[in-house]
Order: sequence, then C-alpha cells, then structure tokens
Amino acid sequence: MNEVIKSISMKLMLALLTLVMLFHLLVLSQIIPYDIVWAGKLNSIEEMYSFEIMSILVNSILMTTLLLKGNFIKHKISGKIINGIIWFFIFLFTLNTIGNLFAKTIFEKVVFTPLTLISVFLLWNIVQLKSNKNPK
Repeated sequence: MNEVIKSISMKLMLALLTLVMLFHLLVLSQIIPYDIVWAGKLNSIEEMYSFEIMSILVNSILMTTLLLKGNFIKHKISGKIINGIIWFFIFLFTLNTIGNLFAKTIFEKVVFTPLTLISVFLLWNIVQLKSNKNPK
C-alpha cells in the first residue's frame, strides 16, 4: 500500500481519536447529555462516569499504540505486539459499528456508526505501516 495513504491514515486516525476523546470529556463534564451515548442505555450519572472514564482510557491506549506504531514515541516494543493491539481495535471497532446500528439514539446511528466504520479502515491501513518508518 502506498506510504502516503498509510501516513494520511495515521494522521486522520490520531485527529479522530483526539476529537472522540474531547467528545467524551464533554459528556463526562455533562456539557453534552449522557443519554445520547452508549446506545441510550445509561441509567445514572454514576454509570455515565464509569463508562466515559473507561472510554477515555481505551481511546488513550489506542492513541498511545498509534504513536508507538508511527514512531512518534521512541520505544523498543515489538512491532508484532503493536500490530496485535491494533488488530484488537479493528475487531473492537467492527463490533462497535454493528452495535451502533442497533443503538436507541439516532445520534449514535448517524454519527458514530460511520466514525467507527471509518476507524476500521484507517486502522487497517495503519497496521500495514512498517514500524521502522516515520509517517510524518
């Protein structure tokens, strides 16, 4: 695959993750109502805090993994381990895309379904990126 496409995929995915984490921080701070996320199934503010903190943590793990993959962070972690983590997220986002199709809220169906599907394709491009090259 063309290195330019892989580099663009990396940058788009990092930007998308930044926006998603900002969105979750806005939900966590209750600027955005929590009833439009998590398939509309959250029953309390306490549940929202748990789910949103977990989401921010998971997205942080993915972002860190991508920064390692793109050699934005110096490391000695095996490329196989990094790729394995990315493949896990490809699987997770595929399941999430299917779940979003069945969400109670239109917002999740219309906004998050395409975002998670796009994430699957971007991550698929990124996992093919050689770890020893810097995609800047």
